[in-house]
Amino acid sequence: MKELELKYGCNPNQKPSRIYMENGELPITVLNGKPGYINLLDAFNGWQLVKELKEATGLPAATSFKHVSPAGAAVGTKLSDTERKIYWVDDLGELSPLASAYARARGADRMSSFGDFISLSDVCDVDTARLIKREVSDGVIAPGFDDEALEMLKGKKKGNYCVIQIDPSYVPEEVEQKKVFGVTFEQGRNNLKIDKDLLKDVVTKNKEIPESAKIDLMISLITLKYTQSNSVCYAKGGQAIGIGAGQQSRIHCTRLAGEKADHWYLRQSPKVLNLQFVDGLGRANRDNAIDVYLGDEYMDVLADGVWEKTFKVKPEVFTREEKKKWLEGLTDVALGSDAFFPFGDNIERAHKSGVKYVAQPGGSVRDDDVIETCDKYNMAMAFTGIRLFHH
Repeated sequence: MKELELKYGCNPNQKPSRIYMENGELPITVLNGKPGYINLLDAFNGWQLVKELKEATGLPAATSFKHVSPAGAAVGTKLSDTERKIYWVDDLGELSPLASAYARARGADRMSSFGDFISLSDVCDVDTARLIKREVSDGVIAPGFDDEALEMLKGKKKGNYCVIQIDPSYVPEEVEQKKVFGVTFEQGRNNLKIDKDLLKDVVTKNKEIPESAKIDLMISLITLKYTQSNSVCYAKGGQAIGIGAGQQSRIHCTRLAGEKADHWYLRQSPKVLNLQFVDGLGRANRDNAIDVYLGDEYMDVLADGVWEKTFKVKPEVFTREEKKKWLEGLTDVALGSDAFFPFGDNIERAHKSGVKYVAQPGGSVRDDDVIETCDKYNMAMAFTGIRLFHH
């Protein structure tokens, strides 16, 4: 198949819409549903991300995409009991590595992942399909699907769920093009390989980056490679825990990603784990309630006459002091940036979210200030020498 007609483009008024190959055939087969324009942008970007994560780490990988940026990305390491609870998978038994990867990718920022498009590095198994089936999602792309997993996914969204199989051996042309305002843009593909060699130039007094942190830094950098710039990514334990995408100011990226990382860790506190939700309240509603509960507008869910709709027992306020104390336990976080940090304020903000390891291109006229700020907190920072802008 050389061409696939789509319902419409980014918006319903943008017709006609299609994807097509000028040379050869499309590398995908639509097994179910009818993907849209944005679905396929998410699918192709997400597939590249998980393919590279698998190559870099040797572990199954998954990503949860929304609006052409990842909401989460992870590799398939075993979930702790606490992680199983905060990702709402503690009722599913022991998960396969691929399912664990998707639980992490979806669970890091469940608010952003709502209605996602999923990319999987490996053949989708039953465990992963079972997890996908019960979440609000637009579709999934993978190199294959087990028979039972495919049948399970075909029943999602009243039979309209998008299931796409991609040829894992497909290699795109070296030059890529796109048109904007009738003008054709052309550039070489970003084939830069991200591996541990990029982390050799450690410029801080602390030179020690353990193997686990190197994996997290690679996850961060590969995630950034397919995130709308400017972008910053915090990672820990084999997954992205906070992604700040598409901000014009780098400090705003760092703050946004740091806030998401903080929320990820605050979800693991006893205050949140012990929330007693009313029977029958869906996962998405629980996610929304937790998000408000952790924010400054917490009274929106705790006011009399309101809390009863969500909780069996009225929760205590999670005070600013209590949250600050709990966040002191967030440590050894890895941080990647798609371009250099222009000021030390980014490192100051990163430190508040437990960052210990940093990877960024370097090359700012204020590199000395950034290095000095890292040294102040005994962070280890590597200059990669490469920029990862993506638009």
